[in-house]
Amino acid sequence: MHAARCLSVRIDRSEQTFVVTVRGEVDYDDAGEFERAWDAADRAAMPVTAVDLAEVTFADSMLLNALIRARHRHQADGRALVLVGPLRTPVSRLLEISGTRELFTVTDARPGGDGAESS
Repeated sequence: MHAARCLSVRIDRSEQTFVVTVRGEVDYDDAGEFERAWDAADRAAMPVTAVDLAEVTFADSMLLNALIRARHRHQADGRALVLVGPLRTPVSRLLEISGTRELFTVTDARPGGDGAESS
C-alpha cells in the first residue's frame, strides 16, 4: 500500500468516443471506481472507449484485470477499447510482463486526434 495515494478517474465524452482518464496510483483498492467507469462506458455504448493511462504512476494486477474485462465487454458489444499513452513504465511493464500487450490497441493520442498509433 502506498502512503499519500492519489488516484483520479474521470469520464468524458467527445463525439463518438467515451474517454476514461486515469491519473496517479492504481491498485486493488480502486476496483470500485473502475467498475463505475466501465458501467458508464457500457451505458453510453459509444463506438470507442479510450482509456487515457498517460499519467498512471503505479499499476498492479487490478488495473490489468479491469482492462481485460473491459476489453471482453467491448468486444462482445462490437465496440473498440483503445489505451492512450504514452504509457509510463509501470503500465508498460505490467502489459509486457503479463504478455497482454498484444491484446490492446495502444496509441499516443486519443482516437481522432493527432499522434502516432501502434497496436
